Amino acid sequence: MSFLSPAPAEPQQNLLFVNFNQDSSSLQTGSKHGFKLYPLNSVDTLEFTHENNERPNIHLVERLFASSLVALVSSDHPRKLDVCHFKKGSEICNYSYSNAILAVKLNRMRLVVCLEESLYIHNIRDMKVLHTIRDTPPNPKGVCALSPHNEHAYLAYPGSAQAGEVQIFDTITLRAVINISAHDNPLAAVTFNQQGTRLGTASEKGTVMRVFSLPDGDKLFEFRRGLKRCVDIQCLAFSLDSLFLCLCSNTETVHIFKLEETKEKPQEDNSWMGMLNNTFRTSASYLPAGISDVMNQGRSFATARLPSAGLKSVCTITSLQKIPRLLVATHEGHLYIYNLDTVEGGECTLLRTHTLEGQALEHPTASEEASSTDRPLTQATGEDASSSYAATVRRPHSASSSSPSHATGGSGEAAASAPAPSGKLAMTSVAPPGVGEAWRGGRGGGERSSYAAMLKGKGGGGPQEVTAELCLLSVLDELRSDGDSLPYQEPLDGAVGGEETIGALRIHDDSEFPPMSHKTS
Repeated sequence: MSFLSPAPAEPQQNLLFVNFNQDSSSLQTGSKHGFKLYPLNSVDTLEFTHENNERPNIHLVERLFASSLVALVSSDHPRKLDVCHFKKGSEICNYSYSNAILAVKLNRMRLVVCLEESLYIHNIRDMKVLHTIRDTPPNPKGVCALSPHNEHAYLAYPGSAQAGEVQIFDTITLRAVINISAHDNPLAAVTFNQQGTRLGTASEKGTVMRVFSLPDGDKLFEFRRGLKRCVDIQCLAFSLDSLFLCLCSNTETVHIFKLEETKEKPQEDNSWMGMLNNTFRTSASYLPAGISDVMNQGRSFATARLPSAGLKSVCTITSLQKIPRLLVATHEGHLYIYNLDTVEGGECTLLRTHTLEGQALEHPTASEEASSTDRPLTQATGEDASSSYAATVRRPHSASSSSPSHATGGSGEAAASAPAPSGKLAMTSVAPPGVGEAWRGGRGGGERSSYAAMLKGKGGGGPQEVTAELCLLSVLDELRSDGDSLPYQEPLDGAVGGEETIGALRIHDDSEFPPMSHKTS
């Protein structure tokens, strides 16, 4: 019999996702209970400014800078993307795709959705699909990056599944820019600097990091993390001033590399050690290319130590209270803030450890209760909420079919068609399965009947359900006669998104992201 009181159980962290926004001014987390947003402006305090527990199992949360727009993906519906205005508590739109969403990237011009073998580029002002990159090399980890710059809005994604090729695509002109052979092994991480003029890459081997200039693709820097072991690179990020590149992996060490050209001053050293160093540097040019490259690669300018190895984490370098800091957030529910000596480098000092809570609040706050009373939309439940119209309408693959909007993943082969996303704007119903072929009727000369007429003829479903579906299907009927409603989309790709015209958004206003409103005709 023990008289010792049991130790208090530590709160279980249920974080499914953690990431920084485009300028590292905010940290967003997803958990089994919903998502939270944390502003990053102080070392000593960390308090979330928004919490939403109405959408469970959020495993992807992306925020557009410091605005109110967030993109959400739940593991309950991994093929569905929800775009929301979290301050208004309203849904802007949602789209469903043919496969699970692996990554979502945003800037003030574009929203990119990454699937395993395709990428969808949306215009963030009205969420219409502008371009689809189909038949990309298999990308099961969703490795991709979108430049935060408005003009240099480049998209980077793997150009090969066997080697570390990076395909650079301009999301503004919708044209391929360059294919960069960055590594011998497949890519593990890619990232852009804030200006979109530099690209950082790391391979699955995890020993060498490289930095390239854009759009020409010239190699600027090459750094070596280590020689002893291969690691799993989890995050690669530039500092806001593009002077540093930080990297975290499944080891306990976070590496920081300094991006500056070393100017060696000629010094005459007549000592034995000086003569030995000169001899060593001179002989390096006669060594095999592989050994010579290793000797010329840069090393870490600074390092930071995590409490243990094996932590799944993301890192960034940002200014807190006008002082550069290294921030590392882990899925285990902690945010570590380190001091960074930008002159001397060396070992970074841990300043503060914050806890990222993954539990839902037992009692909502007054502000949450007030915001929950004016929400115009409700989330659909049941099997109908997870159904995807895009998954039910597929065009048979044809070897001769191609589209001018296709872009290959680093190969010159014609891309086979893939189903486009199924989406809706502020609506809660999708087209029922089985109506796609009837809509396509008339290709052989017969008359095509409308969705609304078909649904009335069936006479199934309750009044509310029929009304909601008729509303959406009537819009789809209008799309048949308006080929310009979905730019760069083929009419038979099964796209149902972007039906309604949406008013322009003040994307550049980071203090407030206004709700979408319909244009007046």
